This record gives sequence, C-alpha cells and structure tokens, in this order.
Amino acid sequence: EWILIALFVLTLPLVNPWVRGDGVGYYALARAPLIQHNFDFRPDWYAANTSFRLTKIDDNGQIFPGEYTDTGHLNNHFSVGPAILWSPFLIPVHAAVTFAHHFGAHISDDGFSAPYRIAISLATALYGFLGLWLSYRLARKYVPEHWAFLATIAIWFSSSLPVYMYFNPSWSHAHSAFTVALFLWYWDLTRAERTWGQWILLGFLGALMINVYYVNAALLVVPLLVSIGRYLRSIQTRQWSQFARIFAQNFTFAVCVIVGFLPTLITKRIIYGGFLNFGYKEQWFWNSPAILKVAVSSEHGLFSWTPVLLLAIVGLFFLARIDRALTARSEEHTSELQSHHDL
Repeated sequence: EWILIALFVLTLPLVNPWVRGDGVGYYALARAPLIQHNFDFRPDWYAANTSFRLTKIDDNGQIFPGEYTDTGHLNNHFSVGPAILWSPFLIPVHAAVTFAHHFGAHISDDGFSAPYRIAISLATALYGFLGLWLSYRLARKYVPEHWAFLATIAIWFSSSLPVYMYFNPSWSHAHSAFTVALFLWYWDLTRAERTWGQWILLGFLGALMINVYYVNAALLVVPLLVSIGRYLRSIQTRQWSQFARIFAQNFTFAVCVIVGFLPTLITKRIIYGGFLNFGYKEQWFWNSPAILKVAVSSEHGLFSWTPVLLLAIVGLFFLARIDRALTARSEEHTSELQSHHDL
C-alpha cells in the first residue's frame, strides 16, 4: 500500500488542470450552480476549448438555436456525478477565492480561474487512485498480495485510466472507476451478513456510481444474484420468514438507489423538462448486439485498445475456483475463502 501511495504522489505532477471536450459539460454542472446558483451554461460554452465551441457557437459568437432545450437551457446531457464528487473540493476553494477576492486579490471567482481547475484536477486524480487502492484491497482477499499489487499496477499504467486521472481530469472516467470500486468493495465487505444500515448505504453507493455513469447500473446485478441464491435456499427449506426478510432488504436497497439517483433525475427535469429525458439521441438495438465490434474493433475496441483486460477476463474463471460468490453464486463458500486466504 505504501508503494502505491508513493507512486501516486510521484505521478501528481502529471496532472493537467484543464477543462475541455466532454469535460466542459461535466464541469458546467458543478460550476454553474456553485457560482451562479442556476443552470445557465452559456459562460461554460463560451469559455470552452475551440473544438468544443465549433460545434455549438457560430462565427458571430452566437450559440446555435438547436443547442437549446424545450426549457430554454443548453443541451448538457452529461452526468451530474462528477459534479457531486468535486463539490467537497470546489466549495472550500470557492470560499477561499471569494474571501481573497474581497480583500483585493486578483483571482477571478467565476469558477474558471486556476484554483478551481487545480482543485477538480487533483480531486479527479485522488478519486482515480482511491479506485485503484480499493480494487487492490479487494483483490488481495482472493489472491496473494504480490499478485494483487501487480494487477493494480497493470491496470493503472496499461489501461486508459491514467489519461483520465491526469490528462483529461474533467471527464468522468476516473470517477466511474472509483465509484464502481467503492460499491464492489463495500458489497464484498458486508456480503456475509449485511445489516439494514449496510443495505441502505450500499443502495446509496450504487446510486452514486449510476449518477457518475448510467451504464454502471449493470453492476447492481451483483447483489441481485446473491439474493436470488438466498431466495432459492429459503424456498427449498421453506423458511418463509427468511424469504420475507431478504425481500424487505432488497426493497430497501432499491428504494435507496432510486432516492440516491434523484440528483440526476432532478437535473434532467430542469434541463430537458422530463425526469427520464437524459438528452441522448442514440437508440438501443436490443435485437442487434455488436459484441465483436465492442470487443475487438479498431475504433476503441475494448480488447484491441486495452489488451490487459484480456488477462482480467481470464482471471474471472480462476476466481470461480476460489470463491464462486463473485461469479453468480451465493455466500456458502465464505469459510472456503477464509481457508484459502489463510493458506
């Protein structure tokens, strides 16, 4: 762990404190409410990098009419999760900049100056590292520590994660890695016997990772699969009270996920006029999967662009030999896992 921390500190000079591309939309959802107390993203559009502006602002400096939604807001379909995670860093920085500005310091308090950009960039790098650290702690429960360490280093420097930790810190990818790692780490930590409070917290952690990246909702299947195993055992043994308890816990979890997802729903309601209008024009073609294109396409294919993930996929099959609870079976192997870990 100390080596990982040292590597993180040594790589911090790589952080590039800028907001560009998709990051303009992500950061606007943090800056506008904090500085202007509204969802007017026009200053963010005008302050954006050239390639972003070209598709949204004409030669006369006017925002294209098609950029406005039915509610009069700019079309900002990016997720609000990064803004939520940046808030603990941006709020004190804004307070400090406002205080200094009041006493004559020549630092702009409009949210675009260096202190704000440095704050979100360092925050993003920290979240990316915490995702790696939690993944390492989870992995070392199932494999020897040196293998968990090497796997963490491999993902850190052989995937696209460094790009979004250091070079494009205004994008959401590092935040997504952190929230997914946090959700899975806490799920694994509490899966043997989860209290009601832990179910509630797990639900909010699940909501947080969906607020960051909507497709992360697929990870909610992890606690679902474990619960299905418990349902089946309860039916087989006719333990109906246990069945009812599991259902009540799952219902509580689902409610917490929905409540925790309200920041996204409310934001979409303000910008687009509907809670379920996420602003994306793409359609899902459920009857026409493109698995091979996703996996090996020359255009950002999962494995063709990030070969280290092939090792990660292969590792899942070996993981099933150690603890099948992580591969769609219930917790009956907890004692086996402890024996393997001790060995």
